Amino acid sequence: MARWLSLAQHGLGLDRAVIFTVLARAWTSGSGLITVFLIARFLSPAEQGYYYTYTSLIALQMVFELGFSQVVMQLASHERAHLSIEPDGTVTGDETAHARLASVLQLSVRWYGAGALLLALALIPTGLYFFSSHQHLGDIVSWRGPWVAASTAAVFAFQLDPLYSFFEGCGFVSNIAHMRWMQAIVGSLLAWITLMTHHGLYAPATVIAGQVVVGVAWLILRRRLLVELLTYKTGDRHISWQNEIWPFQWRIAISWISGYFVYQTFNPFLFAFRGPVAAGKMGMSLAFANSLMVIAMAWVSTKAAPFGTLIAQKRFLQLDSLFFKALRHSTFVAGLGAIVVWSATTYLHSTHNRYAEKLLSPLPFALLLIAAILNHLFASMATYLRAHKQEKLFQLSLSIAVAVLISNYFFARISGAFGMVAGYLVIMVIFGLGGGTLIFNKYRRLWHAYEWNG
Repeated sequence: MARWLSLAQHGLGLDRAVIFTVLARAWTSGSGLITVFLIARFLSPAEQGYYYTYTSLIALQMVFELGFSQVVMQLASHERAHLSIEPDGTVTGDETAHARLASVLQLSVRWYGAGALLLALALIPTGLYFFSSHQHLGDIVSWRGPWVAASTAAVFAFQLDPLYSFFEGCGFVSNIAHMRWMQAIVGSLLAWITLMTHHGLYAPATVIAGQVVVGVAWLILRRRLLVELLTYKTGDRHISWQNEIWPFQWRIAISWISGYFVYQTFNPFLFAFRGPVAAGKMGMSLAFANSLMVIAMAWVSTKAAPFGTLIAQKRFLQLDSLFFKALRHSTFVAGLGAIVVWSATTYLHSTHNRYAEKLLSPLPFALLLIAAILNHLFASMATYLRAHKQEKLFQLSLSIAVAVLISNYFFARISGAFGMVAGYLVIMVIFGLGGGTLIFNKYRRLWHAYEWNG
């Protein structure tokens, strides 16, 4: 048994951070099957559409975050390279790096505090307006209370995100991964209870609320480090937002906002033009595709902070070795998972199973899965480039977002889901895979050649 575990560990590139991250995401995906069953069992087709459209609108928080969590993690990882953090929360090492690390945390807390207030003022009214403006005859759904509850819970979760990213940058990658696993378990259990007690549309709110409780409990255990850094007097050695963060952040913000239009406009457009039943089919299919990609991304995302540390130490050979190994493993997992999910979906349709009616038909689902894999490759390249505290894919991300937005609006009106996923696939082939690879190779050679010669 030990031999097989060793082979699996080395063959698939598993480490503690990857294992916990995969466990969290595998739980999310596996439990998602149970959630899908309970949704099909306890929600009407119209309620299913509301359920998945809730999640798309809640994702508007990406607009308010502006990608700052990624900036926080990379800044922390670069400063962490010159410091030691003891188990009791004591920070030792270079004093300037200590002050700069503290300023990263202090700035992120202020940023997200203001962002949470703006999010609350925008998210709740936006949802109330959208759902009240697109009610369909015959679909009587009590949606107001569940929407307010879900968006309120999302505001609290929003405030905690930078703290998780900061701890990841400080080297607590496996700890955060373990905590997220606990969040996934608690969130799923609360969602199931909510669905089975016939309060299904409150499930998004209970999922987020459960995650918030677990996250707060985890942070309380690390309060000594948080308090030490939040109260640290940085003087004139703080991070300069204008000179060090903004040049990087405004680009990553464009990429971050673009991601919303790539991932989250399918459901609202279908909801508006084709009704909640069509939106529900797309939402459930996207849930499967995104779950697969989230699991696969664990191999790359858990290396984001180590990437930054290796770059700060100019260890570029180790950087590339680590990245490409993680990319191979993650792409294999994504492809294998896509084949399994598509085969299962095809079987359900061929046997005329009643649950097949909750999903896209096999052909559009296959196109969606292929496009998701291409998006995974694009996201992996973006993670590598961002580890250099540079955002070179923002123009391409914006182009993809605009193209997907136009495509989704157009095809939602004239052909529905099939046209939308076909357009998405074409866009990802041309812009995501083609354009992304060109930019990735260009800057990888340029940056490393310059720094080695320097």
